Amino acid sequence: MKSMAVKKGSGKNKRTKYVYFFGHGKAEGNAAMKNLLGGKGANLAEMTNLGIPVPPGFTITTETCDSFYKSGKKWPDGLEAQIKDNLAKLEQAMGAQFGSRDNPLLVSVRSGAAASMPGMMDTVLNLGLTSEVVQGLIIKTENERFAWDAYRRFIQMFGDVVMGVERDHFEQILDKKKEQVGVKYDSELCANDLKDVVRQYKKVYQDVTGEEFPQDPYQQLTKTINAVFGSWNNPRAIRYRQLNEIRGLLGTAVNVQAMVFGNMGDSSGTGVCFTRNPSTGENKFYGEFLVNAQGEDVVAGIRTPQPLDGMAKQWPDIYKQLCAIRTKLEKHYRDMQDIEFTIQEGKLFILQTRNGKRTAQAAVRIAVELVKEGFLKQGEALLRIDPKQLDQLLHPTFDPKQPKTVLSKGLPASPGAATGKVVFNAEDAEAWAAKGEPVILVRIETSPEDIGGMNAAKGILTARGGMTSHAAVVARGMGKCCVAGVSNLQIDYASKEFRTGDVTVKQGDFISLDGSLGQVYQGKLNTMDAELSGDFGKLMKWADQTRKLKVRTNGDTPVDAQVARKFGAEGIGLCRTEHMFFEGDRIIAVREMILSDNKEGREKALAKLLPMQRGDFEGIFKAMDGLPVTIRLLDPPLHEFLPQEEANQREMAQVMNVPFEKIRQKVESLHEFNPMLGHRGCRLGVSYPEISQMQARAIIEAACNVKKRGVKVFPEIMIPLVGMKKELDILAEQIVQVANQVFEEKKMKLPYMIGTMIEVPRAALTADRIAETAQFFSFGTNDLTQMGLGFSRDDSGSFLGTYVEQGIFEKDPFQSLDQEGVGALIRLGIQKGRSTRPDLKVGICGEHGGDPASIEFCHRVGMNYVSCSPYRVPIARLAAAQAVLKEKKK
Repeated sequence: MKSMAVKKGSGKNKRTKYVYFFGHGKAEGNAAMKNLLGGKGANLAEMTNLGIPVPPGFTITTETCDSFYKSGKKWPDGLEAQIKDNLAKLEQAMGAQFGSRDNPLLVSVRSGAAASMPGMMDTVLNLGLTSEVVQGLIIKTENERFAWDAYRRFIQMFGDVVMGVERDHFEQILDKKKEQVGVKYDSELCANDLKDVVRQYKKVYQDVTGEEFPQDPYQQLTKTINAVFGSWNNPRAIRYRQLNEIRGLLGTAVNVQAMVFGNMGDSSGTGVCFTRNPSTGENKFYGEFLVNAQGEDVVAGIRTPQPLDGMAKQWPDIYKQLCAIRTKLEKHYRDMQDIEFTIQEGKLFILQTRNGKRTAQAAVRIAVELVKEGFLKQGEALLRIDPKQLDQLLHPTFDPKQPKTVLSKGLPASPGAATGKVVFNAEDAEAWAAKGEPVILVRIETSPEDIGGMNAAKGILTARGGMTSHAAVVARGMGKCCVAGVSNLQIDYASKEFRTGDVTVKQGDFISLDGSLGQVYQGKLNTMDAELSGDFGKLMKWADQTRKLKVRTNGDTPVDAQVARKFGAEGIGLCRTEHMFFEGDRIIAVREMILSDNKEGREKALAKLLPMQRGDFEGIFKAMDGLPVTIRLLDPPLHEFLPQEEANQREMAQVMNVPFEKIRQKVESLHEFNPMLGHRGCRLGVSYPEISQMQARAIIEAACNVKKRGVKVFPEIMIPLVGMKKELDILAEQIVQVANQVFEEKKMKLPYMIGTMIEVPRAALTADRIAETAQFFSFGTNDLTQMGLGFSRDDSGSFLGTYVEQGIFEKDPFQSLDQEGVGALIRLGIQKGRSTRPDLKVGICGEHGGDPASIEFCHRVGMNYVSCSPYRVPIARLAAAQAVLKEKKK
């Protein structure tokens, strides 16, 4: 629920409250006002109300930022007066005066949006210092070095953040000064050294900006507030929001807070701590601190911080107080906290708390342990985990500490990390892998012919294709890392090399892929294997007890089935039979069938395939003993089973002992301008019924055979690409005839189902008619999205990024379902289908079946199951549980 700014007075005297004060145990805001005060401001207010030692200050609301942008970067009426009122409150609270030489008040100005965006927006410390004020600070603190150190830090931050003076200008001056006096650290510079640094800083500031450093503290404040508002739309903040899918926020709040100083000598310091270990989740106080430093020193890495444990020896009383605050905040927020603190001359102040960022491993452990400790209920723990984060637990990752050189970036098509030697065709991938070489298969785009090489490779890299391209879909099914659609990849198959920017990578060179980020790195990187803990199993058990949707897998082999079953799959929702045709020598029989000019020739070739397909299905049925298996009949167009390049066509002619010209002519005759809308799916079965009949026989014979061996089998035969009921009727009748023949031959019967994929919009619109024949629907959302939006899933990657950036789509519709458009077709299809057949089983088998937002939609529209690639099964289980919990909340 959106927090709204308070309106004061009534009628014409109403005025918006832009500024909220906090200090001395009482605050005008609280943690529930995060949308209005930002996460930082809301938590500062909350901690103040809890009695935590927080330096007083005030927060300018996110609505003010929104107004600032809407009015051409001008302050709304009344803001200046409220800032001055709250500045006066702050002066009273601190017993000091802003701009005073004798008793100066200095402030920090920090950003803080409703969603945590660490390091993405701007901060300025020590604001209020001038040439006059610094002299007063020296007298007041009797610490000349501290005063000049604070002033030089302020000039650098203000110059960099507010006026755009490059940080390097200041760093060079500081480094030169340290070199001159022969010291290593900033803290070793004396007062006179720092005084000279301030003089040089002011000169470079004037040289770059053309104006003197401002000596009016209020002018410094107004400029800095504007800069913090401006940082909401700096490139790194915009990019962070895109990467983390942060949308719908008004802007950033601005927090103006009395300064406390960690750089006042050896009784002062600063640090960052986590109430639990953010890497492992261990319930152990974790963090680091620096003596005689300000906050940015910890982040910048100029000096090496000490582990937090060291505070217990150096400042035992302060450490004890910090431990008590750790316990109080974690208990209050019921989550692991990331806390920033400063110690000023022996007194502890808390500057910030927020829910800490954590690894997937830590997230699972913390959620489970918070339930054990009584802080959370099981449902709350499930909602604490981002389902997509589970990818980190299921796939290898790169060691985060090792240096990396980015070559290029594409789409994160299949998660995981892989390193290997570059090869450019499937044959080389298989040959090199057989010798024990790790390989990365690099292709302009992959096709079903590449399946062997894809299986042999550690990872796959393509120049074309999107998140539902052949490479992406197959890689996810195999659990292989894949980066797709790297548009600046110039691949030269002839010379066996690719170029990206100024770099040329040749066959045999090492590259590394991060399929979770879509990054391509130069050279060989070390990977770390995924580990699943007992906490993970416990979390999944809670998810299974909560969810209503079943979760199946998309799997084409017994290995796929076994992996998915290990991850908790409850059946196979999509078994793609075409991938089986490329194994071993069976591709020759497929090609014989395609080259045949008559039915008899095709049936002869198909007879060779029958035992192979039957064996495939027996293996899958055995692996899925007791669970349903949905097998899709042949879907791709026939030209995908023939080589497209002349050299490969000549090789095929030699192997099969047929004229090259016959193969060339057949390839040409099968060419289609738009094969995705061409002669494929059920259309092949209508034209060549012997193909569907062979596959139906293989399925039913396999089911009968394994049933005799005690396997519980539930086959579901799925007819793809149906658009008209008559297509389905023709093929369903053939399947029933074949099944009855097999039952008669085997002297046994078993239950089976016939259904269809709903992937043509017309099928969704006429689903009531189609459900007269179909016993189940499976929405093939890859093709339904393609046809519903009129986007080629292989070519749209070139512009969909722009569409997302400009807000035409919230997310790539091939990654996350277009719920408004394609979702309307799905909703209508389910309603119409069940109007005819109330017990109609409905699922989804496109790649959207592993996307949490799409899974939540599937729950809402009443599907029975989702089906996704094996490694996404745990993600789908958790997302399905979260869909139930979110529905209950609403």
